[in-house]
Amino acid sequence: HFLLLLPLLLPPTAGIGASQGHGQGQAASTSSPLTEQPVSVSSTATSGCISDNIMSRHEQDGEEARQIAQYLPYFPFKGIPRFYDIGGFLAEPEVFQRIVDIFVARYAEIGIDSVAGLDARGFILGPPIALALKKPFIMMRKEGKMPNTISSSAYNTEYGKRAGLTVQKDRIKKGDRVLVIDDLVATGGTLSSAINLVHAL
Repeated sequence: HFLLLLPLLLPPTAGIGASQGHGQGQAASTSSPLTEQPVSVSSTATSGCISDNIMSRHEQDGEEARQIAQYLPYFPFKGIPRFYDIGGFLAEPEVFQRIVDIFVARYAEIGIDSVAGLDARGFILGPPIALALKKPFIMMRKEGKMPNTISSSAYNTEYGKRAGLTVQKDRIKKGDRVLVIDDLVATGGTLSSAINLVHAL
């Protein structure tokens, strides 16, 4: 399987980019909007698969990112000093559409087979991107929510330990290229769980 990581939110405090891995891949680093600490992700894909033209139009921490960040308020919440609220841009249809357009432009040319959203905010952000790319949308849910699933191992988040994510067994086929969508990367636990699910199938 060929896995692509999509850090969706674009505040200038975050390291924004795309990552890809084949098998286990190599490690790269980005910064989390929640913790502002480096987290490991798959090997970088900003060269080769994504053209320089696309990347120059949607520059990491560039003008577009700074404009979008104005609609991402953050608050102390559940012990997290900077909890980013995606409700800010969801209340602004033009900003939400712009975010979708940016990521559709970024990933349309590299060829993916499906888009997977992580429970639960990935379910808000993933479907419009999948529709625009004309690709299937796959839910990766918490345990006990869907039939005919496989589960990843338990994982740690900024909130503590959680049971594994699940995905339905027939949604991902060997060799599929899956674009994984969530709102941000904090500890990387949820992302790692999703990567394990894609590899398992």
